Amino acid sequence: MNFSHITWLDDKGHIKPPIFLYVILAFLARGWCIFIASLTQANDRAELVRIFYPEKSDFLLALAAGLGAVVLYFVVLAERRRSPQWLRPVFVRLKWGLWLLLLLDAGLLTQRLIHGQFLFHWSLALDALVLFWSCLYVYKSKRLRYYLADWPKEAKTEIK
Repeated sequence: MNFSHITWLDDKGHIKPPIFLYVILAFLARGWCIFIASLTQANDRAELVRIFYPEKSDFLLALAAGLGAVVLYFVVLAERRRSPQWLRPVFVRLKWGLWLLLLLDAGLLTQRLIHGQFLFHWSLALDALVLFWSCLYVYKSKRLRYYLADWPKEAKTEIK
């Protein structure tokens, strides 16, 4: 049988992480991405942060919430290497972590809307749109479901 048309399998037959999973994790860790990007500006490091987060408390909360996405990213990296084995139960429940982080991000978006006095702003609208599509993806994606079930338990060998 020729399985070359299945592009989401790697050389070992394991399911590759969906690209949209990386996009969701980057979206949830956008506070960290903005922080790292702001370090590249020599003249005014805080200006880029103020564009996306006018309130300092919103930025600090985004960093705190994004820490969970960074942890989930390292769990995905551990799955690619299939080690350490103690991370397997965390990986299997990665979908629950994504739901928790998406809910937390919705709460932070609500807080940013309150701080902006519910005035329309493009960054808030884009955040809401990506949050909506991310929730749909986590809920409906078969590939994500198959990917999360792909790290099997190691077979126990009996010692004779």
